[in-house]
Amino acid sequence: MKLLILDRDGTLNIPRDDFITTPDEWVPLPGALEAVARLNHAGWKVVLASNQPAIGRGLMDVSVLNAIHAKMSKALAALGGRVEAVFFCPHVADDHCDCRKPGPGLLVQIGERFATPLKGVPMVGDSLWDVQAAAAAGCQPHLVLTGNSEHLRDMPLPPDLPPGTRVHQDLAAFAQALLADEGIDS
Repeated sequence: MKLLILDRDGTLNIPRDDFITTPDEWVPLPGALEAVARLNHAGWKVVLASNQPAIGRGLMDVSVLNAIHAKMSKALAALGGRVEAVFFCPHVADDHCDCRKPGPGLLVQIGERFATPLKGVPMVGDSLWDVQAAAAAGCQPHLVLTGNSEHLRDMPLPPDLPPGTRVHQDLAAFAQALLADEGIDS
C-alpha cells in the first residue's frame, strides 16, 4: 500500500493565528487539494494527522471538527481526491498525551489502523513538530515551507531538523517531487 501522511493546518489549508473552529474558517492553500487529487490518482492513500487543541481548550467540539472535515472532503471530491481517514489529537500540551505531535502517537495509530509499517512512509508537515513526529515514527519527514515554516523561504533551514528531512516549497511541489521519484510525469 502506498500510504502518505499529511498534517492539516498550514500544510493543506491556510492556518490561523488562533484556531480554525468553524467550517467557514477552513480555506485550502492554493494548489494543495489538487496535489492530493494527483497523489490519489497515482495510487497514494492520504491520511491526515493533526493536533487539534481547540477541542481540549473548549473552543469547539468533535461535531464541529467533523463539519470542517466534511467541507474539506467535499472540496477534495470535486477535484477527484480524497482523504482516507483523519487522526487527531484533541489534547493541549499540558495533558502530556502520547498522541500530540511532536510525539509519534498519531502516526503509530495510523500505521496500526492501516496495518502498514511506517518505515519510509512519507509524512508531510509545515512545522518542526511534524517532522520530529515523522522521524520518531520511522517515517520519511518532509517539510513544506507554508504555514508555520513560510518564514523559512528566504532563510537557512533550522539545524534541528531531523536528518534526511526533505524540504519543498508547498504541497504541490512535494507531490511533483514524489511522483517524479516514482517515474510518474506530473
